[in-house]
Parts: sequence; C-alpha cells; structure tokens
Amino acid sequence: MEQKKIDRINELARKAKTPEGLTPEETAERDVLRREYIDAFKASLTAQLDNTYIQYPDGTKRKLKRRKGKS
Repeated sequence: MEQKKIDRINELARKAKTPEGLTPEETAERDVLRREYIDAFKASLTAQLDNTYIQYPDGTKRKLKRRKGKS
C-alpha cells in the first residue's frame, strides 16, 4: 500500500477525534482505505507464512501447512 494512502488514513483518524468529526464522504473514504489496508496486510502476512519452514530438533525442515477449513 502506498505511503500516501496510509497518511490519508491517519489524517482522517485524527480528524475523526476532533469535535467537528468526519463528513459522510470522508467516513466512506476512510472505510474504503481501511479495507484496502487490511487486505494488503493479510496478503503480506499470507505470503510470509507461505514461505515459512519449521525446523525440528533432528534437523529436518517442513513447510508450514494451512489448516483445513481456513482460508
């Protein structure tokens, strides 16, 4: 995710805490940006876990597997 978008999320979060609050358009923009940030974070974490190996005491390595029923 671009730093510009993260900065905008932070800007909207600060404005939401002020007495004037957010307009409905800004609230919708914040929701869209937050969803995009969460999706990017999940994709990054999934990619990292897909390349993770477990090393056992005997020296063997196995790729970390997904649990059934989880996406």
